[in-house]
Amino acid sequence: MSFTTPPRPLDVAALFPQLAPMARSATRLHPRPGSPTVHDSSVGGPLLWPADEPWPLCEGPHDSDAAPRVHSPDDIRVLRRIRAAAAERLRDDPRAPVSTPEEAETEERIGKGRPWFDGPIPMLPVAQLYTRDVPLPASPPGADLLQVLWCPFDHPTHPRTALFWRSSGTVTDVLAAPPEPPTVQFVWYLPEPCSLAPEQVTEYPNPMELDKELQDQLSDVSRWQTAGDAWESRYAVAPDEFYANRLAHAPGWKTGGWSRWGLTDPVPRPCPECGTETVPLLTIASGEWDSVTRSWIPEEEQAGPTPSNLGNPPGDFTLIDIAGGYDLQLHACPADPSHPHIELVQ
Repeated sequence: MSFTTPPRPLDVAALFPQLAPMARSATRLHPRPGSPTVHDSSVGGPLLWPADEPWPLCEGPHDSDAAPRVHSPDDIRVLRRIRAAAAERLRDDPRAPVSTPEEAETEERIGKGRPWFDGPIPMLPVAQLYTRDVPLPASPPGADLLQVLWCPFDHPTHPRTALFWRSSGTVTDVLAAPPEPPTVQFVWYLPEPCSLAPEQVTEYPNPMELDKELQDQLSDVSRWQTAGDAWESRYAVAPDEFYANRLAHAPGWKTGGWSRWGLTDPVPRPCPECGTETVPLLTIASGEWDSVTRSWIPEEEQAGPTPSNLGNPPGDFTLIDIAGGYDLQLHACPADPSHPHIELVQ
């Protein structure tokens, strides 16, 4: 499995030379439904976790009023299998029933939810990244593996994450059956297991991170018109959006690159421990692309994107949703990545 980001419409650093020194490498992860093992880089897959190391727990607090119903991870997996079967059935025959009587009965039973659990919550695997597969902008000496877990409850507006760095060669006895939370707040906080197809791209800062002189240049339509047919005149009212949507940074799951802004203006992100300005480490995305970033759809999927397991909209592969379609960006300290990380929803 490999994916190729289409070439950008134009060389933005040639048109705006001040951007050239700001170029950064990002690695698009391109998660797609799969069956990863503990030895693979993945989203939502099993972790290479030492059998003698305690599994991380979230002590809370967890708000019992935050969701009308909660479900177990196994309930959610059963629902997903039912809906995947329905999607396949309807693809084969649009007149087929949406659900069988047995499926409808199971959905009704699961839909009633589970009793609230009041206690420490085992965290869920979100991502496992081997540096042999995925370049990381920062990692502690000797570490070749980053593991990301989260509590599947809002703290207060998104899941709380935990990062673990380790040397994979030291893990000889792997935990066979990690504990799972008895319930999760929302079904979209259980990542669908996905394999990765890492691809490096070049990114530039969000317009709001640029100085006023460069912002003014990006807003100058005549400057863009010199690019000829590569410039899309429909962006004439807001040319900086052409830059942000088509040229600046890739959507979806990725490591490195530049931060996405829009929900808020850019803010400083100093390391909580040493004050060093942190850098984007991992972007946990609600989807691979949306209506304004379709130009980033991989070439291999232009004619027909890989279908989601559930017949969800194209680009929704991990089945994760952050605050209604945003991204959860994790920032790490470049001086010492083992320092506490920063979470940013944008």
